[in-house]
Amino acid sequence: MIIFKSINKLNKEVDFKANIGFVPTMGSLHNGHISLIKSSKTNCKKTLVSIFINPSQFNKKSDLKNYPRNLKKDMMILKKLKVDYLLIPNTKEIYKNNNNKKIKLNKKDKIMCSLYRPGHFEGVLAVINQFLKKIKPTFIFLGEKDYQQLFLIKKFINKNFKVNVFACKTIRDKNKVALSSRNNLLNKYDLKKSSYIAALLLNLRNKLKNNISNKYKIKYISKKINNIKNIKVEYLEIRNKKNLSKNYNKNNFKIFLAYYNKNIRLIDNY
Repeated sequence: MIIFKSINKLNKEVDFKANIGFVPTMGSLHNGHISLIKSSKTNCKKTLVSIFINPSQFNKKSDLKNYPRNLKKDMMILKKLKVDYLLIPNTKEIYKNNNNKKIKLNKKDKIMCSLYRPGHFEGVLAVINQFLKKIKPTFIFLGEKDYQQLFLIKKFINKNFKVNVFACKTIRDKNKVALSSRNNLLNKYDLKKSSYIAALLLNLRNKLKNNISNKYKIKYISKKINNIKNIKVEYLEIRNKKNLSKNYNKNNFKIFLAYYNKNIRLIDNY
C-alpha cells in the first residue's frame, strides 16, 4: 500500500486513466467501509481509499472534536485488505480557501438530515467536489446507510463529473444495528436499545410491503421509540426511495430515521 499526503504527488504517481476505484472515508473503519473497499477491489483494477475528517460537514464543533479517530488501526485494516493507495490529506490540501467549503443545496433538498443539520450536506458535497476536481477515479463507492447523502452526491456527480457512483448495501451487525463509526461511542446497553429500534422498524417495513396503509403506525412507533430512556427521535419518515418525495407506494418506499442515543446522533433507513 502506497500512502500519500499530497494530492499532487498522488496524481504524479497514479495512472487515473486506468480503472481506479475511490472509497472516501473519515476513518474509524468498520465492516461497512470494508464492504465498499471489497466492492472496489472486485470491480476495479486499483483501489484508492481516503481518510479525511471533513470539518465543513460538522455543524457542531463538539461533534467534530468527539468524532472517533484511530488512524493506526485503520492503516492495519487497509494493509490487510491489500488496498493499493491511501490518501491522508490535511484540510489545507483539500480546501485552498473558505469559498470551497460549501456547495449550495436546492430548497427542495432541505429535508430530513439537511433540515436538522444545516450546512452538513453542503459540506459533504464540497469535499466530494474538491476530491473529484483533483483526482479522476473511474468509480466512487458509497454506502446506502447514508441514503440521503448518497442520493445528493449521486445527483451532484451526474451533473458535474464523469464518474460512476457504485452504491453498496447497508451492513448490519448480528443485532440488526447499521454499522457506523459513531457506534464506537456507545456501550453495550446503549447498543441494545438501538437493536430494539432496528427490530421495530424492520418489522414495520415488512408490514408496509404487505399493506401500505400500515404507514399510519409510524406515529405510534415514533412515540414508542421516544419512550425509551435516553432516546430522542429527531425524525421518522416514510419517503419515496427514488426521489425522496412523500409520494410513495409499497414498491418504492423507504423508512428514514434519525435519533439520539444518549447524546450520540444515529441515522438509518429500512
